[in-house]
Amino acid sequence: MKKNVKKLFFELDEKWIDQVRVNLSAVERRTSSLTKRRTVKKEYQVAWLLKAITLLDLTTLSGDDTFGKVEKLCIKGINPIADLILKKLNIENEIINVGAICVYHDLVAHAKKQLKGKLTVAAVSTGFPAGLSSFQTRKKEIINSINSGADEIDIVINRSYVLRNEWKRLYDEVREFKEAAQGKRIKAILGTGDVATLRNVAKASLVAMMAGADFIKTSTGKEKTNANLNNSLVMLRMIREFYEYTGKRIGFKPAGGISSAKNALDYLILMYEELGSEWINPNLFRIGASSLLIDIERQLYHYALGRYATSNKMAMS
Repeated sequence: MKKNVKKLFFELDEKWIDQVRVNLSAVERRTSSLTKRRTVKKEYQVAWLLKAITLLDLTTLSGDDTFGKVEKLCIKGINPIADLILKKLNIENEIINVGAICVYHDLVAHAKKQLKGKLTVAAVSTGFPAGLSSFQTRKKEIINSINSGADEIDIVINRSYVLRNEWKRLYDEVREFKEAAQGKRIKAILGTGDVATLRNVAKASLVAMMAGADFIKTSTGKEKTNANLNNSLVMLRMIREFYEYTGKRIGFKPAGGISSAKNALDYLILMYEELGSEWINPNLFRIGASSLLIDIERQLYHYALGRYATSNKMAMS
């Protein structure tokens, strides 16, 4: 296959898929050693945490989501760091924003209204989180989200296709979703905790990229096992292999269970070592989280003022 970064889709290559192998022991050794030997301290840690904020898909995906909750999320996305911290760090207000606000598709229009074009709005769609609604219903959700103003769509794949090795059906599904998105960026949620093996994670990653996914994403946040360094490493290795073979850069989004500043630093280090600094920007790397921002701001407060803030000072609202 010749390199062509402008192509939206690549033909399904089942021979390539069949050749995918994952060495679990090697993956575990790599991720274990990474967190032990790589650390960032003091002003370097501050710089990395500020970068992490710009990569956040600040998310609310709960059954009790309301207009008011989304409004608070939008305000926090535009001004993610308290003015007191910014002043101490000598950073101008509104210089740091999150990467996107991520909501259910029914709340997209309200988020757009609140943000007035200041931030990207991502919608979870296609029968989130299980992805088991009828195909036409899931496809219509994408169209509805785009009509409501969504800038990006987080799609959910049908995990049963992965478990049954039905790669053509998975490819066709993701490709049709990409076509329905009318040129908008799509992030394919693989549901890594549901697909049984890391080899399946690798194969599903490859198929989604062939079918036009702009990002591959670990999880919905609703599975028993969500993002971790092992499944993330496997996905990053497939992104690298796909890039080397096609010349097309695909983004990565870990999501689910990433709630501490230390977790965020681990993922930044993993991304830096596996794909390099050119991938560490919002066009190619997002972190899906809801409570992570609170802990990052708490660590920045400690650095700036020499003490930890009380929980009420770091509330999302």
